[in-house]
Amino acid sequence: MLEWDDAPAAVPAPSPARAMPPRLQAVPVRTPEPKGVRVPPPDDFELTPSAAQAEAGATGLEAVEMGARRIQVDDKKIINCRADLNQLVPFKYEWAWKKYLDACNNHWMPQEINMSADIALWQDPNGLTEDERTIIKRSLGFFSTADSLVANNLVLAVYRHLTNPECRQYLLRQAFEEAIHTHAYQYCIESLGLDEAEVFNMYREIPSIHDKAAWSLPFTQSLADQEFHTGTPENDQRLLRDLIAFYVVFEGIFFYVGFVQLLSFGRRNKMVGVSEQIQYIMRDESMHMNFGIDVINQIKIENPHLWTAQFQQEIADMLNEATQLEIKYAHDTMPRGVLGLNASQFNEYLKFVCNRRCSQIGLKQLYPGAENPFPWMSEVMDLKKEKNFFETRVTEYQTGGALSWD
Repeated sequence: MLEWDDAPAAVPAPSPARAMPPRLQAVPVRTPEPKGVRVPPPDDFELTPSAAQAEAGATGLEAVEMGARRIQVDDKKIINCRADLNQLVPFKYEWAWKKYLDACNNHWMPQEINMSADIALWQDPNGLTEDERTIIKRSLGFFSTADSLVANNLVLAVYRHLTNPECRQYLLRQAFEEAIHTHAYQYCIESLGLDEAEVFNMYREIPSIHDKAAWSLPFTQSLADQEFHTGTPENDQRLLRDLIAFYVVFEGIFFYVGFVQLLSFGRRNKMVGVSEQIQYIMRDESMHMNFGIDVINQIKIENPHLWTAQFQQEIADMLNEATQLEIKYAHDTMPRGVLGLNASQFNEYLKFVCNRRCSQIGLKQLYPGAENPFPWMSEVMDLKKEKNFFETRVTEYQTGGALSWD
């Protein structure tokens, strides 16, 4: 079953006169310790004041110093790490590296999916109802903007503040996957002959799509500010809150009305190409969300002082607000019942999803007793597909190097 547990702000160019980050001071060269033996750092190994000033804004581009000791596992941290960010190993967070490898194994490209049946159905005047066409266009309109927002947030903000190389390795893969998703939406839009300007500009023209995009922007604008650095409780909480906004809300709640709607077409043998694209995208997004939740929970473990009662209430209020926005979006895109779905079902479903997200990050459920009216959503991702490989790829396809022939 599905493992539930498992335009950005303009950034001012740095001033040429701005001082470069202070350099880490060299320490005496040490003889490498025996393999497999953990040797504690010497008493004289400590950050100098100049290095301490730089640690919150570590980029991995600081000056390379001779004589620095080798990195130990315990030197690594998710945020505010003082260790050399260019040293991938030894791993501290094996889960991050495994998710990177899994993502690489699950590589796919949009043009591999046959869209001919979708094109024929879309061009048939009697092929789809107007309500069904509205769902397709609204979903593509939201998703095409959403994945661009997520990619910009990763590249301009999140990557800069997560100071762990194995996590950064996954972020690089995730950013590529977000580009693939935007490519997939463009491929669907082009294949169906939709008005590209209309679909890509919906976040400026359709209120319920605009509201979700507008809700997310403040959570990346502050992090993209070149003057923002972690290292204080206030700023660390801001980073944690913004990670929750994007990983738990944007990818973990805001995508799910569209997922259900587009996958419902495939269940009725309609728009099968679009539906298959969404199956691949949903698989990727599920992994993105679970990676983000792992990062969030690891930050909480390493910085328990951030997870105050007041902060938890702030996050709970944020999740409640986001759930209501997604319910509004469901009603806007489905004013009447269609595809065996109706908007009232999403009232229950989104509360159920929100409860799961709360549990994953250690909050009390906001909607006790909410149930899942769409149990087939798990089956879409988790049942092994009985498909003809020469007609279409199975969703669980993996690259050849990852296949097991045992």
